[in-house]
Amino acid sequence: MSNFKTATKDKVPVGQKAAFGAGHFILNILPGTLGVFIQFFLLTAWGVDPLWAGLLGGLPRIFDSITDPIMGFISDNTTSKWGRRRPYIFIGAIISGILFFLMWQIDDNASQSYIIWHVMILQLLFLIGNTMFATPLVGLGYEMTSDYNERTRLMAFSNTMGQIAWMIVPWLYVIIPDSNTFNTQTEGVRTMALIVGAMCVVFGILPAIFCKGIDSANMEGRKEISFKTLAHNMKELLAGIKQVSKNKPFMKLCGATFLVFNGFQLVAAFGVFIIVFYMYNGSYEIAGTWPAWFNTINAMITAFLVIPIISKMANKWGKRNAFLISTALSIVGYILKWWGFDKELNSKFNDTSLGEGLTSTVGSIFEYLNPILNDIGMSWFTINPANEIPWLIFLPIPFFAFGMGGLFTLMMSMTADVCDLDELENGMPRKEGTFGAIYWLMVKIGQSIALVLGGVILKIVGFDPNVTEQTLDTMNNLRIADIIVPSLTAAFAMWIMWKYSLSEKRAKEIKIELVKRRGEL
Repeated sequence: MSNFKTATKDKVPVGQKAAFGAGHFILNILPGTLGVFIQFFLLTAWGVDPLWAGLLGGLPRIFDSITDPIMGFISDNTTSKWGRRRPYIFIGAIISGILFFLMWQIDDNASQSYIIWHVMILQLLFLIGNTMFATPLVGLGYEMTSDYNERTRLMAFSNTMGQIAWMIVPWLYVIIPDSNTFNTQTEGVRTMALIVGAMCVVFGILPAIFCKGIDSANMEGRKEISFKTLAHNMKELLAGIKQVSKNKPFMKLCGATFLVFNGFQLVAAFGVFIIVFYMYNGSYEIAGTWPAWFNTINAMITAFLVIPIISKMANKWGKRNAFLISTALSIVGYILKWWGFDKELNSKFNDTSLGEGLTSTVGSIFEYLNPILNDIGMSWFTINPANEIPWLIFLPIPFFAFGMGGLFTLMMSMTADVCDLDELENGMPRKEGTFGAIYWLMVKIGQSIALVLGGVILKIVGFDPNVTEQTLDTMNNLRIADIIVPSLTAAFAMWIMWKYSLSEKRAKEIKIELVKRRGEL
């Protein structure tokens, strides 16, 4: 158990935590919505060729991966009366919101070539604005407190608010095609783009207004940022990246994140396919909203149950141990999916008194709610009480939710600790922006690889989303892959983190040494 108590001056006020969390909500809602629009609605609403849709999703990520470290370097070395990060967060949020809206204002009768170029160009401009917003926001979080445990509490709070985005995103698949809500899917995309863009501006600027980072007025070693110093700045950037890559604890964090996150991402779509094509014989109509409910309840349990538990675990047993425990629990959850997604077991459970009681209770609630939901235009949210509810698919969620719930809560907190170690070893300026940019660069590269490998696995097992009747062997192989892939990557991540050396005791020692050297920041 931790023997250290957080000093009052190191505690982040609830208002600042909420503002930082609002930024993380936007940090999640933008890529989530963008992915849904590109991967699904470009194909179904506008009929864009799947190859071009894939390129529209993948090619801009290359550009995005280049701009992240540049933005990190710029924000680390910026001098302004508003701080190093906040001006970029404010401007970036506004640019991101406006360009996200404009990206999807496409006429129903536009040609495919126009749609491709429109989305490609606007997306590249959007990603510049998003990098201006996201990279300094992450860096700001690393410097909002210097306390070992308060960093975890801050990241837990922000990650909880970020999970709210993933409660919303799955419903885009349901809301936009609903004929009672929108006349056409293209109208739905345009309208939802307006709503998401407006949310980006409103919530995205809150961290810039209310959050406080390091007082950098007297921070030494910052480089001049201008067009005249561009060539020198690029050399300094590359030197900084090289320096960061030699930080062994940070490389362990990057490696473990790469494995856990992208193992999860690689099979993320498999659950929906298993529900629809295995449990409901390929009928999206009969499967109804259960895929959306599955993802929403996963995000709810992660946000309101798992993340608070992980925060307490980290405070009691240390961040490394909390990561190892939470990742081990996620493997248990992945294994439980074999029984949770078994359609015969679900059918048998519904025949038990417990299953019948649960179904009757939910049926009674929605018999009352459905007319109200229909009256207010939320027919897409209704449930047919007569349909059999696949209760067991929710059984593994409280376990595998520990994987993603623990990952960003703990890894972002530990990255803040690593920034202190870097200052101790390499001096000023502090490089929170560069560390954050490289960390998320690893995430984005892995995400791109995961999207490709996910398609490869679907090909290997013989899955064809255009065929209603999949063979039993195909679906069983898909179910096995859905379990084995994230379990193996999580196990490798545990192996990498087993000897992670930056403990709470060492982090406290580093903080004391830094304060002696340059005073409090």
